[in-house]
Amino acid sequence: MSTPTPRPASASTSASSPRSATGQAPPSAWSSTGSSSCPRSGRSSRRSGNGDTVLAIGISSVALWGFFLLIRRGIKEAAAINRIVTVAKIVPIIIFILLALFVFKPDVFAANWGGADYAGSLFDQVRGTMLVTVFVFLGVEGASTYSRHAKRRADVGRATILGFVSVFAVFASVTIVSYGVLPMGEIAKLRQPSMAGVLEAAVGPWGAWFVSIGLIVSVLGAYLAWSLMAAEVLFVAAQDHDMPRFLGRANKQDVPVNALLLTALFVQAVLVILYFAHNALDLALDLTSALTLIPFFLAALYALKLVLTRESYVEQPRGWGRDLVVTILATVYTAFLLFAAGLTFVLLSFIVYAPATILFVMVRREQGRKLFSGRELVILAVSVLGAIAGIVALSVGWITL
Repeated sequence: MSTPTPRPASASTSASSPRSATGQAPPSAWSSTGSSSCPRSGRSSRRSGNGDTVLAIGISSVALWGFFLLIRRGIKEAAAINRIVTVAKIVPIIIFILLALFVFKPDVFAANWGGADYAGSLFDQVRGTMLVTVFVFLGVEGASTYSRHAKRRADVGRATILGFVSVFAVFASVTIVSYGVLPMGEIAKLRQPSMAGVLEAAVGPWGAWFVSIGLIVSVLGAYLAWSLMAAEVLFVAAQDHDMPRFLGRANKQDVPVNALLLTALFVQAVLVILYFAHNALDLALDLTSALTLIPFFLAALYALKLVLTRESYVEQPRGWGRDLVVTILATVYTAFLLFAAGLTFVLLSFIVYAPATILFVMVRREQGRKLFSGRELVILAVSVLGAIAGIVALSVGWITL
């Protein structure tokens, strides 16, 4: 799992910036976040903007295909580079936390603890940060995704728990210490990443540059990790006959090159779309989170169904009560996440999901099976209608990117 580059979550509680906090900058925005985050970056900031300029998209595209060529050479080589980058991006975060602790102001922290009138109710604040929170913890399943490369199965579970706890500790620490440096209202007005502005307030202008450089390294490493994971997901699904056969092919270096190429092409398409977005970084962050919510919800529902029917407890009935509680909580929580995301991002998700039905059709034809069952036709209809509604809403301006 890739370690996030956090920004103080307090910014997300302001009315003016409901989702300005993030845990890990999306790969599509990496070329601009480093330069534009520094208030005195000058010409580089104006040229690269917020990730939605031709220069930023061009640099991102070069990096995208550079990573494609790097990973194609071998999984082990890419994984070795990822380990080095992981250390390089954790060091600036730890330094930020330590420096912020040295200038920690108890009175500022106490004032922030009480909240502010413009932040809204606690429920509104929690809802406003839901997509950010989901984004921070995306990738916690990375150990299980790459379990086929593990020497011992027990290491998969340990890695998952360690990854979750470490990301939670980093995310919480950065947010808490930031509350002791600047008032919540000032943090909400900082440019992305707000972590740079907080450190600048604590130690001077060099703090913003320090965080900006660390962010560039972090996002490059994060994209490397996510490229590996995205290709692996498609490859494993193809091996299980849930994706077309061409995605299950690997080269001599054991790299799922076709799956990697499809991933790169999709990311390139997203980069082009971001050019037309009002705020490329926020759109990429929120859409990434929203795209995972429907699969999470369906997975939770399926797990609940298995528990209620007891079909997976015939040979080993122990643990049924515990699993029932867990699956109910998971279903309720993922349903709340969909509610928190709002209709806008659900419709945008359908615009992506509906065309992906082509892959499902290809699998069924390869297997000589009926294309859609009755239930699958219902799901298809919901996806297509949702996509049509999303396209219409975009065209008439009901929702904007």
